[in-house]
Amino acid sequence: MKKISNVFWISAAILVIAVIFGVAAPDSFEVMTSNVKDFITTRFGWYYLILVSVIVLFCIFLSFSPVGTIRLGKQDDRPEFSRTSWFAMLFSAGMGIGLVFWGAAEPISHFAINPATAEPGSDEAIKESMRYTFFHWGIHAWAIYAFVGLSLAFFNFRKDRPGLISATLEPILGKYAKGRLAVLVDIIAVVATVIGVSTTLGFGAAQINGGLAYLFDVPISFPIQLIIIAIVTVLFLMSAWSGISKGIKYLSNINMVLAVLLLILVFIIGPSLFILNMFTDTIGLYLQNLIQMSFRIAPLSPGHREWINDWTIFYWAWWISWSPFVGIFIARVSKGRTIREFVIGVLLLPAIVSFIWFAVFGATAMDVQQAGAVDLTQFATEEVLFAVFHEMPFSIVLSIIGIALVAIFFITSADSATFVLGMQTTYGSLTPPNTVKLSWGIISAAMASILLYSGGLDALQNALIIAALPFSFIIILMMLSLYKALAREKKVLGLVRRPREPKPEKKRESHKNKAPNKA
Repeated sequence: MKKISNVFWISAAILVIAVIFGVAAPDSFEVMTSNVKDFITTRFGWYYLILVSVIVLFCIFLSFSPVGTIRLGKQDDRPEFSRTSWFAMLFSAGMGIGLVFWGAAEPISHFAINPATAEPGSDEAIKESMRYTFFHWGIHAWAIYAFVGLSLAFFNFRKDRPGLISATLEPILGKYAKGRLAVLVDIIAVVATVIGVSTTLGFGAAQINGGLAYLFDVPISFPIQLIIIAIVTVLFLMSAWSGISKGIKYLSNINMVLAVLLLILVFIIGPSLFILNMFTDTIGLYLQNLIQMSFRIAPLSPGHREWINDWTIFYWAWWISWSPFVGIFIARVSKGRTIREFVIGVLLLPAIVSFIWFAVFGATAMDVQQAGAVDLTQFATEEVLFAVFHEMPFSIVLSIIGIALVAIFFITSADSATFVLGMQTTYGSLTPPNTVKLSWGIISAAMASILLYSGGLDALQNALIIAALPFSFIIILMMLSLYKALAREKKVLGLVRRPREPKPEKKRESHKNKAPNKA
């Protein structure tokens, strides 16, 4: 049996105490997390914006650098999974539930409820809503995942270090990368992972409840959501028991088929021309305003600053808190790929699919809102997608596919998380014991239940922002460490771009030495 590290016992104790506190005093728990969240977003908003922008630039630098040819593994290693399965797994683990949960709800909120700067319901708000949605789910989000995943894959597969966050800091910490400091780093990573995953599970349970409410008049309540979490927990624990190559791979491929099917159906049935026009226009606006959005903090406008705290800072914290989980998972399934292939694949492909997803569902939702038959702003966040489906042909079919998609995303995300948490708490073992994985699955489900019980979606968001801050400091150390290790590797492999030597100039004979032409 694999040895269980102290990280497991300490992290589990911290999280169990939090669960007990949430059960015993849910109101106090909600007030405490809200106050801490407000402090962080007020004092550290600028820090989140700068850090994530630096991560994006660092990933771009690596993709164009000579180190891009370095393989994540030995030189003769080749990828274990096909590109299709690889992409399906990293996408399902990366933000599956979030896309379904926010696909229609976020654009509607930015358009009709609380736009970033425009007047609610205006044409400018339509453009602004899609632009900021692309911004929140695009390159910045996947850059965080790409960087953390790349660091772990490089040190694990090329340098034969354990698959732990602490192992990536060895080049700058030396002998201190082991022992108590390493345990502290890994505890922070585990706690951030559990809270990030628990938040996503909470979103998934709430949306499944919303779909069931729309289809079968099931009440939206915490007891119903608790039952949903319990049922899905049993399912993802069964999947986790079967192992990564079977459970996660098959479920991820099924989910990609369902996601593409739902996307195509909504595109065909929905306002196709409007979707295409919005996608094209928003891509241009996104690229044109990318730098401005990346550093927008609105220091002179409290109202705009509050919007940034509630949306942009929340998302950056979400991606940071999820990055240990998603990073370790995509590192695990990316052995044998080059750094360039890894960074470009993780950075661009899921971002492009996210753009297409939000263009289809966001534009359709705004078209329904503008038609005036129903006011989508009156629905809870988890019900908006199903309210949109209700106004379309084949609404029952779309809703059933939507619920199935969320449920399977729920299972794949939690399944992947149990593997990653098991790996982090068994000294980086690539085959953590099932007992450890089951323990983390139960703890994650309990944490999701407590967050929903104590404050609903607001408590989920508060917990994310709090968990992300300490891990963000570790990300900075990881960046310095990876740069140092890659610089050393580049020198060893001779991957230095040398300027071309100038060609020797041909000597020209002087005109004075030339004999005059004879007429």
